[in-house]
Amino acid sequence: MTTTSEPAVRGPLVLELHEGDRTMAALLGGKGAGLAEMSRLGLPVPPGFIVTTEACRAWLSGGGEPDGLWDQVESALTDLERRSGLRFGDPAAPLLVSVRSGARFSMPGMMETVLDVGMTDAVAAALVARGEARFAWDSYRRLVQMYGRTVLGIDGGLFDAQLMGLRTELGATSDAHLDAAALQRLTGEFRRIVVEHTGADLPQEPREQLRHAVVAVFASWNGERARLYRAHEGIPDDLGTAVNIVQMVFGNRGERSGSGVCFTRDPVSGAPGAFGDYLPDAQGEDVVSGSRSPMDLSELARREPGLHHELSEHLRTLETHYRDLCDVEFTVERGRLWILQTRLGKRSPAAAFRIAVELAEEGVIDLDEALTRVDGTQLQTLLHPTFAAREDVRPLATGLPASPGAAYGQLVFDSATAMEWTALGRQVVLARPETSPDDFGGLLAARAVITSRGGLTSHAAVVARGLGRTCVTGVEGLVVDPVDRLATLPGGVTLPEGTVVSVDGTAGELYAGQREIQPSPVATAVEAGDTHSEDPTVRAVLTLLAHADARRRLGVLANAETPEEARAARRFGAEGIGLCRTEHMLLGERRVLVERLVTDEDREGALAEIEQLAHAEFTSLLETMEGLPVVVRLLDPPLHEFLPDLVELSVEVARAEERGGVEPALERRLATTRRWHESNPMLGLRGVRLLTVLPQIIDAQVRALAEATVELRDAGHDVRPELMVPLVADVAELVAARARMEGIVADVGRAHGASLHLPIGVMVELPRAALTAAELAQHADFFSFGTNDLTQTTWGISRDDAEANFLAAYRDAGILATDPFKTIDEVGVGALVELAARDGRRTCPELGLGACGEHAGDPASVAFFARVGIDYLSCSPPRIPVVRLEAGRQAVLLAAPSRTTSDTR
Repeated sequence: MTTTSEPAVRGPLVLELHEGDRTMAALLGGKGAGLAEMSRLGLPVPPGFIVTTEACRAWLSGGGEPDGLWDQVESALTDLERRSGLRFGDPAAPLLVSVRSGARFSMPGMMETVLDVGMTDAVAAALVARGEARFAWDSYRRLVQMYGRTVLGIDGGLFDAQLMGLRTELGATSDAHLDAAALQRLTGEFRRIVVEHTGADLPQEPREQLRHAVVAVFASWNGERARLYRAHEGIPDDLGTAVNIVQMVFGNRGERSGSGVCFTRDPVSGAPGAFGDYLPDAQGEDVVSGSRSPMDLSELARREPGLHHELSEHLRTLETHYRDLCDVEFTVERGRLWILQTRLGKRSPAAAFRIAVELAEEGVIDLDEALTRVDGTQLQTLLHPTFAAREDVRPLATGLPASPGAAYGQLVFDSATAMEWTALGRQVVLARPETSPDDFGGLLAARAVITSRGGLTSHAAVVARGLGRTCVTGVEGLVVDPVDRLATLPGGVTLPEGTVVSVDGTAGELYAGQREIQPSPVATAVEAGDTHSEDPTVRAVLTLLAHADARRRLGVLANAETPEEARAARRFGAEGIGLCRTEHMLLGERRVLVERLVTDEDREGALAEIEQLAHAEFTSLLETMEGLPVVVRLLDPPLHEFLPDLVELSVEVARAEERGGVEPALERRLATTRRWHESNPMLGLRGVRLLTVLPQIIDAQVRALAEATVELRDAGHDVRPELMVPLVADVAELVAARARMEGIVADVGRAHGASLHLPIGVMVELPRAALTAAELAQHADFFSFGTNDLTQTTWGISRDDAEANFLAAYRDAGILATDPFKTIDEVGVGALVELAARDGRRTCPELGLGACGEHAGDPASVAFFARVGIDYLSCSPPRIPVVRLEAGRQAVLLAAPSRTTSDTR
């Protein structure tokens, strides 16, 4: 079958549930594959069929609906009628269906759903005649509301306003308290909105409803929130969504009916045992939206013990089959249980580690697989701090601990404000009555999220856990008023927008003001090497870190300049220092030393002080890192960082002239600053260029390092310093610098009667260096990729300016999926790294390869470095555990490419 503009569709357009399985997730989507697999396992799944991702991709290509699609849908619908014993559009035995999206990778709430498709005036009248008036009008108003918003594009707030207005008028505290007459009236008001905005009423032909609903689900793949979510999660844009068309089963059909969402283990803590929410007389959307407060599964066990036992058996079946935490949606219709969906459950970072390790201890998976089920980003979240304990502080309010962590910020009441204030550098806490998929941007921007409604499986809870955001839901007594920009708590406490609050997602508490934050227990345990912790999460993290260390091929070093940083690096497991920036020795009050050097004022004295300072600091650093390598980078920053600001100095001179005279020293200072001033200092006199113009700085730094090395070795210390030349663009620069450095090292060795050799490497941080790597490798003992500058010079943009100005707009517009300064650009910058690594090793097989830019500490970039054969990564000390874990995880994945990780996105 073909479309008008695309080649023939490669796969089927429609499949019945029993025709597929979980291996077909690319075609059926994750939801459809789960339904198919549960059908094969014999679980009570309503019958249905799936419009495949092939049909969606054909539609997205611009060619419209693929040929033959609706013929296949009609055939599947006929078979569904046969299996269900009901008929689509027949008032005597009405078949209603749900039309739900289903991407290959879980995108909870990011695309569209339309329930109760097939409900018409005739069907509603027949149900009313049979004594099911409330059920009929409740289902009908849901269809009109969903169809109007999803298919017709009507602002959903118009329907919400009608619903809330009617509840207020009738004194109903929730939708469940509206009777049949009220729901009939509400349906009429909803239909009036549809007519006012479209000029036509809801279609009364069920097949027309179905067709438009399917196309609306296709279109939702490119909706704003779906695109934003995919960009954040790294999900490709060209996958498309399947559409699941399944017989409706009704949780809103009376007291012995209801809907629920549950997990096979606690998704917050990872503790074993079923965990979830159940809402009587409700459809599934009510549970997820948080519009009513659900009951715990234990209450279902008390009310319906047989039903609870049956559900528990199905949960055990699913966890055993999938070998992982499962997220399950279910509905009870008049006492009969139906399983509507399963997927691998989103979990908090703490739960991810605990579940992975406990499944390994239970023999369900091995430690290698457990390692692939967590990642460095999750560990990074666990290393975040918590609130310091204070007995005198009482929470303003309490709620449900939906996603752990501690954060503070200014209250905001809508996602647009959250994103706007965050872009201005503020920390924000998003407060909402309940969140919806439209709030994804705000959830992404906020440090924490609080809601007045909703449970532990509500939209806010699930998405916050996935993003690693602190979250408290169902805050008791909280009234959020987004219109008046105000939150109110019991006792008359009011919190206007901008109020600073602190949110404890672990305890489920909200506090006034900014609370003191302390290191996380995980960070403390990792630093202390506490292998005997009784905390299940801490124990799991340490178990997987140890296994990652045993499996990884990448060395993990630290960027550190001071003994304090070096000690922290060792505590976090660093195997050396991969980047010691020497400029810190000459900044602050010491910058005057460089100024004296370039003004020729007491040059010899300035050099002597520089060397003395360097000797003392190198000695301390080498002692701290005894037995481990320390890579010292020679002075790199632009010269202007060591000189006065030209504008400020010019103003000072001008004012002195107005007062009657300028001191000669001040005039000389201004003349020197003007002489060395550059329009673009980041591409000017810095790195090896500065060392060539002012080689005395090389002399002082290298001599200080060599002297410290000889003295410490003479005292019996095992110290392993290395030297690195920055910003090299041409091999001649390296040759000249190396010759001078080796001469100084040799002189120091001879003076002490010792043979001294220090490895000398080069920073590859300019495109030309990468392109001439074969030549550089002839004169270098190692390469270290400085990917910060390599990104700047490859992209031709200033990091500071771009991140402050236009990179966010680029990401919003879809021009860039990620910040290239945060995660390495594999196509451009990565290609240069790979080229230089390959050419360098061809010239010198023993050439060492490291990376020390910001990307070296980015979990998402570690896979690239592992794949291209880098020997070590050097990052800031707090990131060391993250890189250790991710390096081990990538080693497992590279050793077994067919191994797949659990999709918990």
